[in-house]
Amino acid sequence: MDVHLKNPELQAKVSHWVAETGRSADELVEDAMTGYFEELRQVREMLESRYDDTKSGRVQPIDGEEAFTRLRHKSEARRKNRP
Repeated sequence: MDVHLKNPELQAKVSHWVAETGRSADELVEDAMTGYFEELRQVREMLESRYDDTKSGRVQPIDGEEAFTRLRHKSEARRKNRP
């Protein structure tokens, strides 16, 4: 496999890891792509599951403003409880 990257910073990172690990660029890119596609599969599974939960009524969506307010209150409570 030939690896041609247009982004010089990314190419430098690959070159760094080739030198650091002693592995070929092909191996590193193949491992990275394998990990990427596995993570993508997991994310899709999770999203589909969440969608199914919402569509079936097992979970009720909440308003975005309400969610933001809840997060803000949790954050404030944590700050108050810090030593």
